[in-house]
Amino acid sequence: MMVGLLLSDDLIFSSRITGTGSALGFQIRVAKSSAGLMNLAKQESPICVILDLSNPGLNIVDVVADLKRLEPAPRVVAYGSHVDTATLKEARAAGCDVVMPRSQFVEELPTSLSEWMKS
Repeated sequence: MMVGLLLSDDLIFSSRITGTGSALGFQIRVAKSSAGLMNLAKQESPICVILDLSNPGLNIVDVVADLKRLEPAPRVVAYGSHVDTATLKEARAAGCDVVMPRSQFVEELPTSLSEWMKS
């Protein structure tokens, strides 16, 4: 089964993403911290990593750099508050493959997750 990872401490939102993944035939494993995410990433060889930019303590530059060093490097999708344009811009500059406001992420998740999970 293809595995994706999610960095989020939002239980309700995490359930929505993992449920969508499951319905599409993907396993999405959740980490609540950057350190936990990197531990999972080294164990799982994820195809896609989804980052909640509002996750406490997230250093987007370091996390994306660490993820991009993995072999093979996963696709990195990030979402955050539409009013926090600086963080969205920082995620793009850090090298995230897809960056979008949370509302767009929610809207596109059912159709885009399959695309993001392609190896």
